[in-house]
Amino acid sequence: MKAAFYTLGCKVNQYESQAMAQNLEKHGFLITDHTENADVYVINSCTVTAESDRKTRQAVRRFKKQHPESIVVLTGCMTQAFPEYGEKLDEADIIIGNKSNRLLHDYIMQYINGSGRIFAVDLHKTGDAFTGDTISAFRERTRANVKIEDGCNRFCSYCIIPYARGRVRSKPLNELRNEIAGLERNGFSEIVLVGINLSAYGLGTDINIVDAVRLAASFEGIKRVRLGSLEPDHITDEIIAGLAEIPEFCPQFHISLQSGCDATLKRMNRHYNSAEYYSLCEKLRKAFDDTTITTDVMVGFPGETREDFESSMEFVKKVGFEKVHVFPYSIRPGTPAAKMPDQIEKCEKEKRAAEMTAAADSIRKEFLKKQIGRTLEVLVEEYHEGFLQGYTANYTPVKIPCECDSIHGIIKAEITAVDGDFCIGKI
Repeated sequence: MKAAFYTLGCKVNQYESQAMAQNLEKHGFLITDHTENADVYVINSCTVTAESDRKTRQAVRRFKKQHPESIVVLTGCMTQAFPEYGEKLDEADIIIGNKSNRLLHDYIMQYINGSGRIFAVDLHKTGDAFTGDTISAFRERTRANVKIEDGCNRFCSYCIIPYARGRVRSKPLNELRNEIAGLERNGFSEIVLVGINLSAYGLGTDINIVDAVRLAASFEGIKRVRLGSLEPDHITDEIIAGLAEIPEFCPQFHISLQSGCDATLKRMNRHYNSAEYYSLCEKLRKAFDDTTITTDVMVGFPGETREDFESSMEFVKKVGFEKVHVFPYSIRPGTPAAKMPDQIEKCEKEKRAAEMTAAADSIRKEFLKKQIGRTLEVLVEEYHEGFLQGYTANYTPVKIPCECDSIHGIIKAEITAVDGDFCIGKI
Protein backbone atom coordinates (compact mmCIF):
# COMPACT_ATOMS: atom_id res chain seq x y z
CA MET A 1 0.00 0.00 0.00
CA LYS A 2 1.05 3.58 -0.62
CA ALA A 3 0.75 6.36 1.96
CA ALA A 4 1.34 10.10 1.59
CA PHE A 5 1.68 12.86 4.18
CA TYR A 6 0.56 16.47 4.02
CA THR A 7 2.03 18.43 6.92
CA LEU A 8 1.01 21.86 8.16
CA GLY A 9 2.72 23.89 10.86
CA CYS A 10 5.96 23.75 12.75
CA LYS A 11 9.14 21.67 12.76
CA VAL A 12 7.66 19.45 15.46
CA ASN A 13 4.85 18.47 13.10
CA GLN A 14 7.40 17.81 10.37
CA TYR A 15 9.29 15.53 12.71
CA GLU A 16 6.14 13.67 13.73
CA SER A 17 5.13 13.14 10.10
CA GLN A 18 8.56 11.63 9.46
CA ALA A 19 8.16 9.36 12.49
CA MET A 20 4.70 8.21 11.33
CA ALA A 21 6.00 7.60 7.82
CA GLN A 22 8.86 5.44 9.09
CA ASN A 23 6.44 3.49 11.27
CA LEU A 24 4.25 2.73 8.26
CA GLU A 25 7.33 1.74 6.24
CA LYS A 26 8.16 -0.84 8.91
CA HIS A 27 4.74 -2.35 8.25
CA GLY A 28 5.34 -2.59 4.51
CA PHE A 29 3.88 0.71 3.30
CA LEU A 30 5.52 2.63 0.48
CA ILE A 31 5.71 6.35 1.28
CA THR A 32 5.05 8.64 -1.67
CA ASP A 33 4.56 12.37 -2.21
CA HIS A 34 1.13 13.79 -1.49
CA THR A 35 0.91 14.95 -5.12
CA GLU A 36 0.96 11.30 -6.24
CA ASN A 37 -1.74 8.64 -6.08
CA ALA A 38 -1.84 6.87 -2.72
CA ASP A 39 -4.07 4.50 -0.80
CA VAL A 40 -3.81 6.57 2.38
CA TYR A 41 -3.45 10.35 2.80
CA VAL A 42 -2.45 11.61 6.24
CA ILE A 43 -3.08 15.28 7.01
CA ASN A 44 -1.01 16.40 10.02
CA SER A 45 -2.79 19.57 11.16
CA CYS A 46 -1.77 22.82 12.82
CA THR A 47 -4.06 24.98 14.93
CA VAL A 48 -1.94 28.01 15.85
CA THR A 49 -4.30 30.33 13.94
CA ALA A 50 -7.77 30.24 12.41
CA GLU A 51 -6.02 30.26 9.04
CA SER A 52 -4.25 27.03 10.00
CA ASP A 53 -7.61 25.44 10.73
CA ARG A 54 -8.97 26.64 7.39
CA LYS A 55 -6.02 25.14 5.51
CA THR A 56 -6.52 21.84 7.32
CA ARG A 57 -10.21 21.63 6.43
CA GLN A 58 -9.40 22.59 2.85
CA ALA A 59 -6.74 19.87 2.61
CA VAL A 60 -9.02 17.13 3.98
CA ARG A 61 -11.78 18.01 1.51
CA ARG A 62 -9.37 18.33 -1.42
CA PHE A 63 -7.73 14.93 -0.88
CA LYS A 64 -11.09 13.19 -0.49
CA LYS A 65 -12.49 14.87 -3.59
CA GLN A 66 -9.44 14.01 -5.68
CA HIS A 67 -9.09 10.47 -4.28
CA PRO A 68 -12.56 9.31 -3.16
CA GLU A 69 -11.49 5.67 -2.86
CA SER A 70 -8.47 6.45 -0.67
CA ILE A 71 -8.41 6.57 3.13
CA VAL A 72 -8.08 10.11 4.50
CA VAL A 73 -6.57 10.38 7.98
CA LEU A 74 -6.69 13.60 10.00
CA THR A 75 -4.34 13.99 12.96
CA GLY A 76 -2.25 16.70 14.60
CA CYS A 77 -2.89 19.73 16.76
CA MET A 78 -6.29 20.83 15.41
CA THR A 79 -8.01 17.57 16.27
CA GLN A 80 -6.15 17.34 19.58
CA ALA A 81 -7.25 20.81 20.71
CA PHE A 82 -10.65 20.84 19.01
CA PRO A 83 -11.84 17.22 18.57
CA GLU A 84 -15.25 18.49 17.47
CA TYR A 85 -13.69 20.20 14.44
CA GLY A 86 -12.40 16.88 13.16
CA GLU A 87 -15.58 14.99 13.96
CA LYS A 88 -17.56 17.41 11.77
CA LEU A 89 -15.28 16.82 8.77
CA ASP A 90 -17.18 14.00 7.08
CA GLU A 91 -14.46 13.66 4.43
CA ALA A 92 -12.02 12.33 7.07
CA ASP A 93 -12.25 8.56 7.49
CA ILE A 94 -9.95 8.35 10.52
CA ILE A 95 -9.67 11.17 13.08
CA ILE A 96 -7.00 10.95 15.80
CA GLY A 97 -4.88 13.48 17.71
CA ASN A 98 -1.13 13.94 17.98
CA LYS A 99 -1.11 11.90 21.21
CA SER A 100 -2.12 8.82 19.19
CA ASN A 101 0.23 9.13 16.21
CA ARG A 102 2.04 5.91 17.19
CA LEU A 103 -1.23 4.02 16.65
CA LEU A 104 -1.69 5.24 13.08
CA HIS A 105 -0.99 1.84 11.49
CA ASP A 106 -3.39 0.08 13.86
CA TYR A 107 -6.21 2.48 13.03
CA ILE A 108 -5.60 2.15 9.29
CA MET A 109 -5.80 -1.64 9.59
CA GLN A 110 -9.00 -1.40 11.64
CA TYR A 111 -10.56 0.76 8.96
CA ILE A 112 -9.47 -1.57 6.14
CA ASN A 113 -10.94 -4.50 8.05
CA GLY A 114 -14.37 -2.86 8.10
CA SER A 115 -14.57 -0.90 11.34
CA GLY A 116 -16.23 2.05 9.65
CA ARG A 117 -15.30 5.67 10.37
CA ILE A 118 -12.88 5.98 13.30
CA PHE A 119 -12.90 8.88 15.76
CA ALA A 120 -10.33 8.34 18.52
CA VAL A 121 -8.86 11.48 20.09
CA ASP A 122 -7.12 10.72 23.40
CA LEU A 123 -6.78 13.94 25.40
CA HIS A 124 -3.50 14.95 27.06
CA LYS A 125 -3.32 14.57 30.83
CA THR A 126 -1.02 16.09 33.45
CA GLY A 127 1.76 13.63 34.15
CA ASP A 128 1.87 12.13 30.65
CA ALA A 129 5.32 10.81 29.77
CA PHE A 130 7.28 11.77 26.67
CA THR A 131 6.29 9.30 23.96
CA GLY A 132 6.62 8.86 20.24
CA ASP A 133 8.60 6.97 17.65
CA THR A 134 12.12 8.07 16.82
CA ILE A 135 13.48 8.70 13.33
CA SER A 136 16.56 7.60 11.41
CA ALA A 137 16.10 9.81 8.35
CA PHE A 138 14.40 13.01 7.23
CA ARG A 139 12.87 12.87 3.77
CA GLU A 140 14.57 15.07 1.15
CA ARG A 141 16.64 16.94 3.74
CA THR A 142 20.33 17.18 4.59
CA ARG A 143 19.61 18.30 8.15
CA ALA A 144 17.27 16.51 10.48
CA ASN A 145 14.75 17.94 12.94
CA VAL A 146 14.77 15.94 16.17
CA LYS A 147 11.98 16.47 18.68
CA ILE A 148 13.30 16.42 22.24
CA GLU A 149 10.49 18.24 24.07
CA ASP A 150 6.71 18.37 23.91
CA GLY A 151 4.04 20.42 25.65
CA CYS A 152 3.86 23.86 27.24
CA ASN A 153 3.00 25.14 30.74
CA ARG A 154 2.88 28.85 29.92
CA PHE A 155 -0.77 29.47 28.97
CA CYS A 156 -0.22 32.73 27.10
CA SER A 157 -3.62 34.40 26.87
CA TYR A 158 -3.86 34.02 23.07
CA CYS A 159 -2.55 30.46 22.70
CA ILE A 160 -4.32 27.12 22.40
CA ILE A 161 -1.12 25.06 22.23
CA PRO A 162 -1.11 23.86 25.88
CA TYR A 163 -4.42 22.17 25.07
CA ALA A 164 -3.13 20.80 21.76
CA ARG A 165 0.14 19.54 23.24
CA GLY A 166 -0.30 19.02 26.98
CA ARG A 167 2.27 19.80 29.68
CA VAL A 168 6.05 19.97 29.33
CA ARG A 169 7.80 16.61 28.99
CA SER A 170 11.27 15.78 27.69
CA LYS A 171 12.96 13.01 25.73
CA PRO A 172 15.45 11.06 27.88
CA LEU A 173 19.07 11.51 26.87
CA ASN A 174 19.58 7.80 26.21
CA GLU A 175 16.76 7.83 23.63
CA LEU A 176 18.21 10.96 22.07
CA ARG A 177 21.64 9.34 21.88
CA ASN A 178 20.30 6.32 20.01
CA GLU A 179 18.28 8.48 17.64
CA ILE A 180 21.18 10.74 16.69
CA ALA A 181 23.43 7.71 16.24
CA GLY A 182 21.00 6.44 13.60
CA LEU A 183 20.88 9.80 11.85
CA GLU A 184 24.67 10.01 11.84
CA ARG A 185 24.89 6.54 10.26
CA ASN A 186 22.56 7.73 7.52
CA GLY A 187 24.79 10.67 6.64
CA PHE A 188 23.14 13.63 8.36
CA SER A 189 25.65 16.29 9.40
CA GLU A 190 23.30 18.85 10.99
CA ILE A 191 20.79 18.26 13.77
CA VAL A 192 18.03 20.74 14.64
CA LEU A 193 16.68 20.14 18.14
CA VAL A 194 13.01 21.13 18.27
CA GLY A 195 10.14 21.21 20.73
CA ILE A 196 6.92 23.01 21.57
CA ASN A 197 8.60 24.91 24.41
CA LEU A 198 12.13 23.82 23.60
CA SER A 199 13.93 25.91 26.20
CA ALA A 200 11.93 24.10 28.92
CA TYR A 201 13.75 20.86 28.02
CA GLY A 202 14.60 18.93 31.17
CA LEU A 203 12.10 20.80 33.35
CA GLY A 204 11.74 18.96 36.65
CA THR A 205 14.96 17.00 36.13
CA ASP A 206 18.68 17.69 36.54
CA ILE A 207 19.32 18.20 32.80
CA ASN A 208 18.70 21.14 30.46
CA ILE A 209 18.97 22.15 26.81
CA VAL A 210 22.77 22.42 27.00
CA ASP A 211 23.00 18.71 27.82
CA ALA A 212 20.98 17.86 24.71
CA VAL A 213 23.14 20.08 22.48
CA ARG A 214 26.34 18.70 23.99
CA LEU A 215 25.15 15.14 23.39
CA ALA A 216 24.24 15.81 19.76
CA ALA A 217 27.59 17.52 19.18
CA SER A 218 29.51 14.56 20.63
CA PHE A 219 29.01 12.51 17.45
CA GLU A 220 31.92 12.81 15.03
CA GLY A 221 29.68 12.97 11.96
CA ILE A 222 27.48 15.76 13.36
CA LYS A 223 29.11 19.03 12.32
CA ARG A 224 26.32 21.39 13.35
CA VAL A 225 23.69 21.47 16.08
CA ARG A 226 20.93 24.06 15.87
CA LEU A 227 18.04 24.96 18.16
CA GLY A 228 14.44 25.63 17.20
CA SER A 229 12.27 28.40 18.67
CA LEU A 230 13.09 29.46 22.25
CA GLU A 231 11.37 31.40 25.04
CA PRO A 232 13.44 34.36 26.30
CA ASP A 233 12.92 33.92 30.03
CA HIS A 234 14.34 30.37 29.96
CA ILE A 235 17.69 31.42 28.45
CA THR A 236 19.76 31.99 31.57
CA ASP A 237 23.37 33.11 31.87
CA GLU A 238 24.24 29.48 32.66
CA ILE A 239 22.58 28.28 29.46
CA ILE A 240 24.38 30.92 27.37
CA ALA A 241 27.77 30.03 28.88
CA GLY A 242 27.18 26.32 28.32
CA LEU A 243 26.17 26.72 24.67
CA ALA A 244 29.14 29.02 23.99
CA GLU A 245 31.51 26.19 24.93
CA ILE A 246 30.21 23.89 22.16
CA PRO A 247 32.01 24.53 18.82
CA GLU A 248 29.36 22.69 16.79
CA PHE A 249 26.54 24.87 18.12
CA CYS A 250 25.08 27.21 15.49
CA PRO A 251 24.80 30.79 16.79
CA GLN A 252 21.28 31.38 15.48
CA PHE A 253 18.58 32.11 18.04
CA HIS A 254 14.88 32.27 17.19
CA ILE A 255 13.50 33.88 20.34
CA SER A 256 9.78 34.55 20.51
CA LEU A 257 9.02 38.22 21.18
CA GLN A 258 5.31 38.61 20.23
CA SER A 259 5.33 42.32 21.12
CA GLY A 260 7.83 45.02 21.97
CA CYS A 261 5.23 46.88 24.06
CA ASP A 262 5.20 46.06 27.78
CA ALA A 263 1.47 46.73 28.20
CA THR A 264 0.69 44.28 25.40
CA LEU A 265 3.10 41.68 26.78
CA LYS A 266 1.31 41.84 30.11
CA ARG A 267 -2.10 41.26 28.51
CA MET A 268 -0.58 38.38 26.56
CA ASN A 269 0.57 36.80 29.86
CA ARG A 270 4.15 36.69 28.63
CA HIS A 271 6.76 36.26 31.36
CA TYR A 272 9.22 39.06 30.54
CA ASN A 273 9.29 42.73 29.55
CA SER A 274 10.98 44.49 26.66
CA ALA A 275 14.00 45.59 28.75
CA GLU A 276 14.68 41.99 29.82
CA TYR A 277 14.34 40.80 26.24
CA TYR A 278 16.74 43.47 24.96
CA SER A 279 19.27 42.60 27.67
CA LEU A 280 19.16 38.96 26.55
CA CYS A 281 19.85 39.94 22.94
CA GLU A 282 22.86 41.99 24.06
CA LYS A 283 24.21 39.02 26.05
CA LEU A 284 23.83 36.67 23.10
CA ARG A 285 25.57 39.00 20.67
CA LYS A 286 28.41 39.39 23.13
CA ALA A 287 28.78 35.67 23.83
CA PHE A 288 28.63 34.39 20.21
CA ASP A 289 30.53 35.55 17.15
CA ASP A 290 28.43 36.16 14.03
CA THR A 291 25.17 35.41 15.84
CA THR A 292 21.74 36.11 14.35
CA ILE A 293 18.56 36.69 16.30
CA THR A 294 15.21 36.10 14.65
CA THR A 295 11.73 36.32 16.13
CA ASP A 296 7.94 36.27 15.84
CA VAL A 297 5.87 39.43 16.27
CA MET A 298 2.10 39.55 16.63
CA VAL A 299 0.16 42.68 15.72
CA GLY A 300 -3.42 43.67 16.49
CA PHE A 301 -3.69 41.93 19.85
CA PRO A 302 -6.87 42.94 21.73
CA GLY A 303 -6.40 46.36 23.29
CA GLU A 304 -3.29 47.21 21.25
CA THR A 305 -3.55 50.92 20.57
CA ARG A 306 -1.80 52.67 17.74
CA GLU A 307 0.76 53.90 20.27
CA ASP A 308 1.30 50.36 21.53
CA PHE A 309 1.86 49.14 17.98
CA GLU A 310 4.36 51.91 17.23
CA SER A 311 6.17 51.14 20.48
CA SER A 312 6.46 47.51 19.39
CA MET A 313 7.74 48.50 15.94
CA GLU A 314 10.36 50.81 17.43
CA PHE A 315 11.54 47.98 19.65
CA VAL A 316 11.92 45.69 16.62
CA LYS A 317 14.08 48.36 14.99
CA LYS A 318 16.10 48.83 18.18
CA VAL A 319 16.95 45.13 18.47
CA GLY A 320 17.70 44.91 14.75
CA PHE A 321 16.45 41.36 14.25
CA GLU A 322 18.02 39.57 11.31
CA LYS A 323 14.57 38.24 10.40
CA VAL A 324 11.04 38.69 11.74
CA HIS A 325 7.94 36.57 11.17
CA VAL A 326 5.02 39.01 11.43
CA PHE A 327 1.44 37.82 11.81
CA PRO A 328 -1.89 39.38 12.86
CA TYR A 329 -3.61 38.18 16.03
CA SER A 330 -6.12 35.42 15.38
CA ILE A 331 -8.94 34.60 17.79
CA ARG A 332 -8.60 31.11 19.30
CA PRO A 333 -11.79 29.85 20.98
CA GLY A 334 -11.12 28.68 24.52
CA THR A 335 -8.39 31.23 25.25
CA PRO A 336 -8.71 34.31 27.53
CA ALA A 337 -7.78 36.68 24.70
CA ALA A 338 -10.81 35.57 22.68
CA LYS A 339 -13.05 37.20 25.32
CA MET A 340 -11.00 40.36 25.81
CA PRO A 341 -12.57 43.74 24.98
CA ASP A 342 -11.25 46.09 22.28
CA GLN A 343 -10.75 43.49 19.57
CA ILE A 344 -9.00 45.02 16.55
CA GLU A 345 -10.70 45.10 13.15
CA LYS A 346 -9.26 42.73 10.55
CA CYS A 347 -8.37 45.53 8.12
CA GLU A 348 -6.43 47.36 10.85
CA LYS A 349 -4.56 44.19 11.83
CA GLU A 350 -3.58 43.62 8.21
CA LYS A 351 -2.43 47.23 7.89
CA ARG A 352 -0.24 46.93 10.98
CA ALA A 353 1.15 43.61 9.77
CA ALA A 354 2.17 45.24 6.49
CA GLU A 355 3.86 48.14 8.29
CA MET A 356 5.74 45.86 10.68
CA THR A 357 6.79 43.58 7.82
CA ALA A 358 8.15 46.52 5.83
CA ALA A 359 10.23 47.69 8.81
CA ALA A 360 11.56 44.17 9.44
CA ASP A 361 12.34 43.59 5.75
CA SER A 362 14.40 46.77 5.64
CA ILE A 363 16.57 45.50 8.49
CA ARG A 364 16.82 42.11 6.82
CA LYS A 365 18.09 43.60 3.55
CA GLU A 366 20.81 45.53 5.34
CA PHE A 367 21.94 42.38 7.14
CA LEU A 368 22.18 40.42 3.90
CA LYS A 369 24.15 43.20 2.21
CA LYS A 370 26.70 43.12 5.03
CA GLN A 371 27.53 39.52 4.11
CA ILE A 372 28.97 40.56 0.72
CA GLY A 373 32.70 39.93 0.63
CA ARG A 374 32.66 37.35 3.40
CA THR A 375 33.64 33.68 2.98
CA LEU A 376 31.12 31.46 4.76
CA GLU A 377 30.54 27.75 5.26
CA VAL A 378 27.30 26.61 3.61
CA LEU A 379 25.55 23.29 4.17
CA VAL A 380 24.21 22.41 0.70
CA GLU A 381 20.59 21.24 0.90
CA GLU A 382 19.45 21.06 -2.71
CA TYR A 383 20.26 21.79 -6.34
CA HIS A 384 17.63 23.91 -8.07
CA GLU A 385 17.66 25.53 -11.51
CA GLY A 386 21.44 25.84 -11.75
CA PHE A 387 22.06 26.79 -8.11
CA LEU A 388 23.29 24.95 -5.06
CA GLN A 389 21.17 26.18 -2.13
CA GLY A 390 21.82 25.96 1.59
CA TYR A 391 22.39 27.78 4.86
CA THR A 392 25.31 29.10 6.84
CA ALA A 393 25.73 28.33 10.53
CA ASN A 394 23.75 31.45 11.46
CA TYR A 395 21.01 30.45 9.00
CA THR A 396 21.76 32.91 6.22
CA PRO A 397 20.32 31.44 2.98
CA VAL A 398 22.86 31.18 0.15
CA LYS A 399 22.56 30.30 -3.56
CA ILE A 400 25.67 29.31 -5.48
CA PRO A 401 25.71 29.11 -9.31
CA CYS A 402 27.01 25.67 -10.20
CA GLU A 403 26.75 23.23 -13.11
CA CYS A 404 27.30 20.24 -10.82
CA ASP A 405 24.32 18.85 -8.91
CA SER A 406 26.33 16.22 -7.04
CA ILE A 407 27.99 18.51 -4.49
CA HIS A 408 26.83 17.81 -0.95
CA GLY A 409 27.86 18.58 2.62
CA ILE A 410 29.46 21.78 3.89
CA ILE A 411 31.36 23.92 1.39
CA LYS A 412 33.00 27.34 1.57
CA ALA A 413 31.50 30.15 -0.50
CA GLU A 414 32.45 33.77 -1.01
CA ILE A 415 29.37 36.02 -0.90
CA THR A 416 29.27 38.27 -3.96
CA ALA A 417 25.75 39.70 -4.10
CA VAL A 418 22.20 39.65 -2.72
CA ASP A 419 19.14 38.46 -4.64
CA GLY A 420 15.85 38.82 -2.77
CA ASP A 421 16.14 36.87 0.48
CA PHE A 422 19.27 35.00 -0.69
CA CYS A 423 22.93 35.81 -0.62
CA ILE A 424 24.69 34.82 -3.86
CA GLY A 425 28.03 33.09 -3.46
CA LYS A 426 30.77 31.36 -5.43
CA ILE A 427 32.69 28.28 -4.44
